[in-house]
Amino acid sequence: MQIRADALKPQLAKGLKPIYTVYGDEPLLAQEAGDAIRAAAREQGYGERKVFTVAGAYFDWGPVLGAAQAMSLFSERQFIEIRIPSGKPGKEGSEMLQRYCAQLPEDIVTLVSLPKLDKTQQNSAWFQALDSSGVTVRVDPVERRALPQWLAQRLAAQGQRVPEGEAGQQALAFFADRVEGNLLAAHQELQKLALLHPQGELSLEQIEAAVLNVARYDVFKLSEAVLSGQLTRTLRMLEGLQAEGEAAVLVHWALAEDIRALRRVREAVDAGKPLPMALRESRVWGPKERLFERIVPGLNAAELAPLVEAAQICDGLVKGLRHPGWPLDAWAGLQRLALMLVEAANPRAPQLALRP
Repeated sequence: MQIRADALKPQLAKGLKPIYTVYGDEPLLAQEAGDAIRAAAREQGYGERKVFTVAGAYFDWGPVLGAAQAMSLFSERQFIEIRIPSGKPGKEGSEMLQRYCAQLPEDIVTLVSLPKLDKTQQNSAWFQALDSSGVTVRVDPVERRALPQWLAQRLAAQGQRVPEGEAGQQALAFFADRVEGNLLAAHQELQKLALLHPQGELSLEQIEAAVLNVARYDVFKLSEAVLSGQLTRTLRMLEGLQAEGEAAVLVHWALAEDIRALRRVREAVDAGKPLPMALRESRVWGPKERLFERIVPGLNAAELAPLVEAAQICDGLVKGLRHPGWPLDAWAGLQRLALMLVEAANPRAPQLALRP
């Protein structure tokens, strides 16, 4: 049975299942889910804990199966953790996990920790055995649009809140900008606010004075910001990626790939193919698919041609070449390219001046 992380505590209140599987790539939420399961197990008498970390294909699964079959020496109930950092137990591990699920006694609760899994891994026999034997908790990252609400909920849990109305929205937006992509740091900043200020209402000034800029940016989230017309966020992400030491070549690749995909889809539609088919053939899916569905009908080949040319120019800039009329600095060129794409994809978006 698969559930989201926010549904775990209500499920635990109903009683423990024999196996819990936590998987995903958000460390804070995965840690909190594991802590909640451990705490519930301790409260119900699962006092002896054993931890096994599967390190590579040559891991010895014998002790794991032995632990599940052995009587506890110190308590009536055992809590066993199986950590698989790679998400790939291997052929032997797959068979052992299925055996483990089939023979687990009633006096043992097991927690299996995994990273983010792709569709193939989720459809594997070993993962299906884990899922059918207990509860599977999927840990999803908190997207930028949901981050202000997430922060508000966390503040409420520690007895704090922002003002009502626009002032509160501005405070949460500022907070979210400072911690985007870094929930572990966001958690620390929330704890800092709890230490610095009493319970009650927090002003924007108090949040500005306390919260550090600990945001971490993802190149692939940059393309979503660009295609969504989020000009201020696009500039902030470019500056953040540069400050973090991200390779300009990778940033160019992400922007150029979006431009190439827009051209391919537009050409396919102009050739008579339905938009959904054109998107599938260009391997555009997920959040970007919805953005393309909005953008492509309003674009034409003439509007895409300057973008393709600009992407070619930026390819030279990031490799150290110069081009007349373009900045010498590669990151300044990438900013110009990003803003050109913002304007083409979102013609109604407000304009920002390009840096020289």
